[in-house]
Amino acid sequence: MKISIIGGTGGMGEGFALRWVVNHDITIGSRDAEKAKKSAEQYMNTALSSYGNNLKGTIKGADYVSSATDSDILILSIPYESIKLTCDSISNNIANDCIIVSPIVPMERNDAGFTYIPFEKSMKSAAHLLAENLPGKKVVSAFHTIAEVKLKNINESLDSDTFVCGDDQDAVAKLNQLIGEIKGLRPLYLGSLSISYQAESLTPMLLNASKKNKIKHPGIKLT
Repeated sequence: MKISIIGGTGGMGEGFALRWVVNHDITIGSRDAEKAKKSAEQYMNTALSSYGNNLKGTIKGADYVSSATDSDILILSIPYESIKLTCDSISNNIANDCIIVSPIVPMERNDAGFTYIPFEKSMKSAAHLLAENLPGKKVVSAFHTIAEVKLKNINESLDSDTFVCGDDQDAVAKLNQLIGEIKGLRPLYLGSLSISYQAESLTPMLLNASKKNKIKHPGIKLT
């Protein structure tokens, strides 16, 4: 499977690349193609030293547009405020059968703590805004409550759940299969894309609880 991660030079992008390169070909996408290529080289060296002969995939770097082309799964690990600009630049390059994944959380920090922007400012959820700017595409949301530090540590089991929202059940099933390849991560279907705000809003809640109770790298697991 060909997996592209736009915003792949960040912590989440690194974690996804290192976890999935065992079986898949990964493209790291950045506005700066050279930065993406350097990050991809570093990730690939880490993967080679960690997986050795078990490594089946590759990691390469490219610009946003090239990353979006010929992808089976496209992860958009970008800021909320960059959604429209990014979608405008890549929409014509995304294949119709490509699954677009949003781990985006629109939040900010104030004196009270971390807050979820759509609730505070009557704005749209990240998944809603993404789907609106990529009409007709298969959009799924997931990974909102995963700690990037744990995700990057490929020797560690996440021991967590992630809530998945989407309207296309085939796309949800394919993403769930991919999620299942990450050690200790269980996908839980939450519902249609329209209720993705429920999953997104858990991130600021977790961060507030983490800070107030001195819990490092929190996650969520339903029992």
